[in-house]
Amino acid sequence: MFAYICRRVLATIPVMAIVALFVFSLLYIAPGDPAAIIAGDQASPADVDRIRMALGLDRPFLVRFLAWLWDVLRGDLGVSIFTNLPVTKMIGQRIQPTLSLMVITLTLSLVTAIPLGVVAAWKQGSWIDRFSMIISTAGFSVPVFVIGYLLAYTFALDGFELGIGFFPVQGYVPIEQGVVPWFMNLLLPSIALGLVYMALIARITRATMLEVLSQDYVRTARAKGAGQHSILFVHALKNAAVPIVTVVGIGFATLIGGAVVTESVFAIPGLGRLTVDAILRRDYPIIQGVVLMFSFLYVLVNLGVDLLYTLFDPRIRY
Repeated sequence: MFAYICRRVLATIPVMAIVALFVFSLLYIAPGDPAAIIAGDQASPADVDRIRMALGLDRPFLVRFLAWLWDVLRGDLGVSIFTNLPVTKMIGQRIQPTLSLMVITLTLSLVTAIPLGVVAAWKQGSWIDRFSMIISTAGFSVPVFVIGYLLAYTFALDGFELGIGFFPVQGYVPIEQGVVPWFMNLLLPSIALGLVYMALIARITRATMLEVLSQDYVRTARAKGAGQHSILFVHALKNAAVPIVTVVGIGFATLIGGAVVTESVFAIPGLGRLTVDAILRRDYPIIQGVVLMFSFLYVLVNLGVDLLYTLFDPRIRY
């Protein structure tokens, strides 16, 4: 196992190198002259040259890439063009809302989608199965921003009363100021972000469970008098867990992409909002830093998924 982990960690190095090359190339892939776009229409040629020198565009591509890569390896992601603050500091200021949103979304999705898929497979062909798949299809089809605006509109106007106030539809409360306000501020954004994720997990859970429930060992368990709960959650779900875990890992990219839209809709000051603002202002150091960080996080999640395979299926050996 230890040798496998070492090999997988080493295998991420070329992947991250390719990602770093792509992220660095954003300056050159984007249409137009980055320095002229950042400077604006009213800028003088001297201002454009100054920005070009600040971005390092006057140096050869390879020289600048190697210098940038060396700074990244030392934890230096550069300085924002517009705020003159270190990118690492700006990411550190915005990372808590984004991680909180993703953790709550992931928890709600797993707690909701897996039982929904299990019950749909158990009641195959019934109204429960059809209703579950309709909800899953709708959640997979409706864009995140549409769901977000519908939730914000409904709860801002109707205001479901839960005894502790209305659901907030904008902003973020740090967890240090209280777990309940923190959770309430992120509940609607988590639902909006998680519906697509829930639909994906529910559908793969149902499909995998239907395949597993038709296996001989499940029929043997029924013949021995095992209860329905034991058959579903002990015998079947455990053996169906590998494809589910795979989809959870792959779908993590959906959370990363959806967080950008969700944070904009609900005015959450996280990394998604930071990325949108940086794109609108062509603040390339911030864009590069955030994309690089999300890519590294995605690689780590997939590494964790690979390691979880042995937990759910002892037949897998590394």
